[in-house]
Amino acid sequence: MGCEMNVYEFGNPRAQTILIQPVDDHELSLIEKEIKAIRNLSEKDFQFIAVKIENWNYDLSPWKSPAVFGKEDFGDGADKTLEEIIKICTQPDKTYIIGGYSLAALFSIWAAYRTDSFKAVAAASPSLWFSGFIDFMENNEIRSGTVYLSLGDKEAKTKNPVMATVVDNARKAYELLKAKGVNTTFEWNQGNHFKDVDIRTAKAFAWALNLL
Repeated sequence: MGCEMNVYEFGNPRAQTILIQPVDDHELSLIEKEIKAIRNLSEKDFQFIAVKIENWNYDLSPWKSPAVFGKEDFGDGADKTLEEIIKICTQPDKTYIIGGYSLAALFSIWAAYRTDSFKAVAAASPSLWFSGFIDFMENNEIRSGTVYLSLGDKEAKTKNPVMATVVDNARKAYELLKAKGVNTTFEWNQGNHFKDVDIRTAKAFAWALNLL
């Protein structure tokens, strides 16, 4: 990843709360629909910042891990990505919520262990099958007090043995967060991992937004 990331701003730049989401091309095409869904679920005003991720498996992965689908391994570019995202969080009087979908949701949870910049995490269908992540959660202290988790009810129905662990790992993550006193919830959505990505992410952000 280079020094600069493409950043897209939506909503009210004067709002107290700023929502930050790492996105790929597909999610970027759905952003306005997602923002409309958030507004339907929350009366709170917000600014929305979409951060375009160029190399999904590298830029959002906290450490190297072998491929679990396709041939592309996971890299360890998350530190650099987080460094760039933190540069957005420059106003101490603002409230920042980080969130996303799939690997971006996992990255958002991980980011809350690395910095106290984010008041809440909105993690929709996070890739909690990622190797070593539950151990990481067990052995580190989260620095955000509010975390939303969700999964689709068919996500574990896969022939991929690694990805099939996602439900058990999500339940473990939820229990770990609760044990740490984090304000958390775990919501089930209908369908597999690829259903209603924008709506699921909107629900995650709206839940966090309504609590703060």
